[in-house]
Amino acid sequence: MSTELPAVAPEVLAEAVENLTARLRKKLDAATASCGSGATRAADGSVTVRFGEDALVTLKPGPDGTVAVAEQATCSCLLAPRCLHRAAVLGAAPLAEPAQEGARVAQAPVPPEVPRTPPGAQAPEGSQTPHTSQVPPKTAPAEPPKPLTSAQTGAAAALWQAAAEALAAGVTAGGAVVQAELLRAAHTARLAGLPGAEAAVLRVVRGLRAARDRRAGLRLADLTGAFRALLHTAALLAASSADPALTGTARRAYAAGGSLQVHGLCREPVLSATGYGGVVTHLLAPDGARYSVSDVRPGGLARARGAGSASVALGGGTLDHAGLARGGLRIVGATVSPEGRLGAGREVRATPLPGTPWTERPAAALFARPAAEAVAELLDDRAGPAGPSATEPALLGCAVTVVGASGEQLLVREVHEHAPLLRLLPAHPHPELPHAENLRRLASYPGLAIRVLGRPDLDRAATLRPLAVGPVPGAEYTLRLPEEWLGRADLGYDRLQGRHFPPRPAAPEPAPGIEAPDLSADSPLWRARRLVETGVAGGRRAVAEAARADAPQAAYGPLRRAGLTAAAELAAALVAEADRRPRDAFGRLADPSADGYARAWLAAATHLAAAERRLVAASWAAIR
Repeated sequence: MSTELPAVAPEVLAEAVENLTARLRKKLDAATASCGSGATRAADGSVTVRFGEDALVTLKPGPDGTVAVAEQATCSCLLAPRCLHRAAVLGAAPLAEPAQEGARVAQAPVPPEVPRTPPGAQAPEGSQTPHTSQVPPKTAPAEPPKPLTSAQTGAAAALWQAAAEALAAGVTAGGAVVQAELLRAAHTARLAGLPGAEAAVLRVVRGLRAARDRRAGLRLADLTGAFRALLHTAALLAASSADPALTGTARRAYAAGGSLQVHGLCREPVLSATGYGGVVTHLLAPDGARYSVSDVRPGGLARARGAGSASVALGGGTLDHAGLARGGLRIVGATVSPEGRLGAGREVRATPLPGTPWTERPAAALFARPAAEAVAELLDDRAGPAGPSATEPALLGCAVTVVGASGEQLLVREVHEHAPLLRLLPAHPHPELPHAENLRRLASYPGLAIRVLGRPDLDRAATLRPLAVGPVPGAEYTLRLPEEWLGRADLGYDRLQGRHFPPRPAAPEPAPGIEAPDLSADSPLWRARRLVETGVAGGRRAVAEAARADAPQAAYGPLRRAGLTAAAELAAALVAEADRRPRDAFGRLADPSADGYARAWLAAATHLAAAERRLVAASWAAIR
């Protein structure tokens, strides 16, 4: 999809596809794939795409850069606005987030495809980014949840049906028409006051688009998690569950936060597959509440690299992001989003504060307990009523000793008795960012004691994606950072050099090949995972065909022998439901609904996610 096309409101695309005839809908996927590369931008900001000699589609985005109403997309052909050309161009454009529509508190724009609280922004189309933050404690007490209205339960039921049909189709058949049905259901959910359900749909649609485009960086596991979260949310809402975590709140609804004092932890580059780049600086208040300041705009890699030293657009302060990551701010009239993102409203005033090292409060609390305890809490939160979150886990800190390299991983061991091996992976894999290079340099110093601040990867066994490192207080063989770095190096911006390390031992012993145990990979749960992901990639038909190829005992016997009886039974039930296609005397499907199949898939996927959470938690636990 072309990055030159402006973002389009989901309901505009859904309406355009609905207006097509059945014959034109069959041609929509091919037309969408061929129209994005010919876009041209005019001086007035409009974007045009030509189809032959007789059809010219024009998109005229509003002041916020979004095509928010149908009248902003026109075509010169005789069938317009019910034409294939217009629907194809709208389908080739990126989807707009609800936060892009309407007025917002003044702040650096955050694109829909960027990590959401690096995620200081939202994950790319089909992908993900960083951290769950706390809102300041000076807020009104939460009101008890209101019962769902009939309109909300009706919207949730329609959303379930659309999601079930999309799951049955899978990536292979989940083209523009299937995506439009999901977007229509999402728009209905938003109008009914269910923004959380709408956000879940957008994640699925973006994942389907990325998978069909075979976009680099997409993990099938991410799309599987998005489908699981969507079906989970829709099912509970349709059953009249009024949990606020399920109904959700409008994105980036900033509220007054009063006066705040925040201290810098680290900064993190943000780079999107759709051309956005920038930085997110993570902050911590004296009471432990977490905040962030983001600066993400179009510009790609160059923007991500340069934003690390750009000025902070917050309350007229004189700090740049490098200074804020090692300094602090006293803010008057602060505005704060539910995710802890600080807004730059007109009434906001900020005064720089001297920085505090990680050895002092409030940052010292992040390193005060074993990482396994923090990960266990994050995994419990993920298992809450809202299911998997779109935002990434909160940062955690730990003191570790470098063990060595294992492929692209840096293996370390936490500094306490019976600690397991942990894997450190680059927070961003782009080769032009210094994450991977810094980890390789650290791996060349086995025995080095360092402090690590990073984000745990809750989908992998004992894996941490570090954002910053620093020396361990009192350790002799540890980092030696410049005084102006205030005891930490941001791995996405600072480059570790030889002068930052202690002298090597006189005769270092060669490190043997090291392999960290992976409970998830060694478990026979991979059989259930393969089946669940096959359902996402190939749809209902692929699950049924895969089952016919394998004998049930051969496929699920290892699960039963390992004591995973529930996983085996749920997998067998999913296969049986996928292959259940009763027909009448005329050969027509007697039960064409995908409802039963979706419920069987959701049961298997939910059990698999719970079992894998247990394995991940066990991989962080101490070895006895």
